Amino acid sequence: MAIPQKELEFNWNEDQMRLKISRMEQELAKIQDGGGKKRIEKLHEKGKLSARERIDLLLDKGTDRVEIGAFAGYNMYKEEGGCPAGGVVVVIGYVSGKQCIVVANDATVKAGAWFPITGKKNLRAQEIAMENRLPIIYLVDSAGVYLPMQAEIFPDKEHFGRIFRNNAIMSSQGIVQIAAVMGSCVAGGAYLPIMSDESLIVNKTGTIFLAGSYLVKAAIGETIDNETLGGAATHTEISGVCDYKCENDEECLKTIRSLMDKIGAFETAGFDKKEAVLPKEDAKKIYGLFPSERSKPYNVKEVIKCIVDDSEFTEYKADYGKTMVTAYARIDGWSVGIVANQREVVKSAKGEMQMGGVIYNDSADKAARFIMNCNQKNIPLVFLTDVTGFMVGSKSEHAGIIKDGAKLVNAMSNSVVPKFNIVMGNSYGAGNYAMCGRAYDPRLMVAWPTAEIAVMSGAAAAKTLLQIEVAALQARGEEISKEREEELFNTIKSRYDEQISPYYAAARLWVDAIIDPAETRKVISMGIAMANHKKAEKQYNVGVIQT
Repeated sequence: MAIPQKELEFNWNEDQMRLKISRMEQELAKIQDGGGKKRIEKLHEKGKLSARERIDLLLDKGTDRVEIGAFAGYNMYKEEGGCPAGGVVVVIGYVSGKQCIVVANDATVKAGAWFPITGKKNLRAQEIAMENRLPIIYLVDSAGVYLPMQAEIFPDKEHFGRIFRNNAIMSSQGIVQIAAVMGSCVAGGAYLPIMSDESLIVNKTGTIFLAGSYLVKAAIGETIDNETLGGAATHTEISGVCDYKCENDEECLKTIRSLMDKIGAFETAGFDKKEAVLPKEDAKKIYGLFPSERSKPYNVKEVIKCIVDDSEFTEYKADYGKTMVTAYARIDGWSVGIVANQREVVKSAKGEMQMGGVIYNDSADKAARFIMNCNQKNIPLVFLTDVTGFMVGSKSEHAGIIKDGAKLVNAMSNSVVPKFNIVMGNSYGAGNYAMCGRAYDPRLMVAWPTAEIAVMSGAAAAKTLLQIEVAALQARGEEISKEREEELFNTIKSRYDEQISPYYAAARLWVDAIIDPAETRKVISMGIAMANHKKAEKQYNVGVIQT
C-alpha cells in the first residue's frame, strides 16, 4: 500500500527539521564549553565556579529559563581565537521565585575581557531589564576591555560607557540591580558594583580597582599587592565599596538568593492570565508541518494550533486579507493577539489568487486594525513571521500598497503593548519591518533554525547581483559563457546564503536566540511574564494614518 504524498512530505519535513535542531544543539554544546574544559578546570583549582555553573546554582531548580544571545559572536573574531557566547552568559530565569535577568562574565574566554559583541550583549540585557522593569543580577569576573579592539568598544554612544549610564538610569527607575564580584573587576568596570543597589565580593578571588598593582607601580611608584589594593577585606572593611563579604562562590550565590527573596511585589501591567491548558496538538508536530523547502506552501493555522492553549483561537476577519492570519488566543494561560503570515495560496474577496507569505493591501489593512484592537484591549502581540515582503507591481501600486503598508508599520511601531517576534521562516525586506523586526523593539525576537533574515532571498539577490556583475564585465568587453555565468551565480548565492542564515543573525544579536520550535510556547510565556512587570508609560496613539 502506497504512503500518501502528504504523509511523505510530513515525514521529510520532520527529518529535515530534526537535522537542523541537531546541528543547533551541537553548536550550542561547543559554545557552552566557553574557553574550553581545561580553562574551566583552572577556575576550579582556584576555588571558582564557571559562569554557567554559577547561574545553575543561582536559579531556582526545575524552573523555566531562556538564554539570550548564546550565539553572540558565533564565527566572529577568528583571528583572536573566537569569543563563545560573546564572553558573557545572559539568562532570563527565576531566583527565589522572582523573575530576573542574570549577566555572568565567562572568565574562560580571554579572562572575561570585553569584545565589541560583549558590550552589545550586555547592553541588550540591560535593555530587557529596563523595558520590563526586570531585576538584574551581575556576576562579575572580567579583565575589562579587550585592548586590541578598544576603539570598537570604548568611546562611542552604544559602547562600554553606556553600561554605567544604564546603571544610573535603572537605579532612578527603581529597577533592582545586584552585583557580585566573583573575580576581576577592573578599570571602568569597577564602577558597576557601586552603581548597583547592593554589591557582594568573594574573599581571596574577587578584586575591584581602577588600576591593578602593576599599573599603580608604573603610575605612582607604589608597591602593593592586588588583594590589599582591592580585595574583599579592603572593600567591605575600609572603602565600603561592597556590602557583603562571602567566603566562596556558593555562599555568594546563596546570599543573592536571600536578597532576592525579600524583594516586594511590583505593580503589574495587567495582562490577562488564566490557568494554562496544553495544546491538543503536540508541539513537535510543527517539525512535520513546516516545509523544508522554503517555497512550498503550508497552512499557518495548523502551526498555531501546536502553540496555543487547547489548540483553540478566535480568528479576526477570517475571510478578509487572507495572506495574514490575525487571531486571539491564549499561550500558557496568557491572553495574546497573534499576527501570522499565511503561506498558502489564497483567494481574495475579489476572486483573485494571492501568493502565500506576501502582504497585500487587504492583509496590511487587517493587521493594522487588529494591532490597534489589541492595544485597546491591553493584549500582548505575538508575530509569527514567514514573509517575503509586500506585493509589488502596477496593480498593487495603483491600489496604494505603500499607503496600506505604512498604516501597518505605523500601527505596529506605536504599539504600547509588548510585542514578541518568532521568525519561523523568511523575514525579507519591508516584510521584516511590518512583522516587527529588530528595529521595532520586540521585547524578545527569536528564530527557528529555519529562519532567514535579509533584504530578499539568496536566489533573488544572487540573480540581481549577477545581472549587475555581468553587465560590468560586458562593459569591459568580456565575453560571458553560460558556464561562467553559472559559476558567478553560485559564488554570489553562496556568500549571500551565509549572511541570511539564523546563525549569522544570532551572532550579531539581530535575534535574541535560535530556539527549537517546540520551545516557542515557553519563550512567549516567559516574555509576557517579564513584560507584565511594567505598565505602559503612554496611551496608544498612532498619529497620522492615511486611509
